[in-house]
Amino acid sequence: MNPNSVTREPLGAIVFHADEIAAAVGRLGQALTNDLRDEPVLLVGVLKGALFLVADLARALPPRADIRIDFLAVASYGNSTRSSGEVRLLKDTSESIEGKNVVIVEDIVDNGLTLDYLQRLLASRNPASLRSCVLLDKPYRRLVDVTIDYTGLLAPDAFIVGYGLDYQEKYRNLPYLARLEEWALES
Repeated sequence: MNPNSVTREPLGAIVFHADEIAAAVGRLGQALTNDLRDEPVLLVGVLKGALFLVADLARALPPRADIRIDFLAVASYGNSTRSSGEVRLLKDTSESIEGKNVVIVEDIVDNGLTLDYLQRLLASRNPASLRSCVLLDKPYRRLVDVTIDYTGLLAPDAFIVGYGLDYQEKYRNLPYLARLEEWALES
């Protein structure tokens, strides 16, 4: 390795620190608790991005609450930084949602296509109620008008990684959310 070469760091500024994320998840948990009271709830996390949010959100709900967790997986990005516009279901829920209070748990909503697809898909399965809980809302790129019942944080118009969000499957494990430098997106 050339000692004169400079290694550039792909991660830019931290957008939200771990304590800010924890506070937002706490607020989301409190809002869900207030709205659903003692009703049983099925949290349906959207893999892979919402994995950490689902776990932390479930822990933010009352300890004796009747909470079930399930997951589904969709694809719309592939290895790109922009959605293809086509949402495909890769993994369905493990159990029926009919008659249940369902909360779709999503890491980020930007263009709205994925959440719109999931809301229509799950609504067709006759849940008792259907809500959406999103850690990050990025309304600047919205192509479809979607209802977000619970929003944790307003994201800047930048490519963000960490706390479940990735770029080509990297950076999900960061305990904070950071910008990914533009040059890193082009390489």
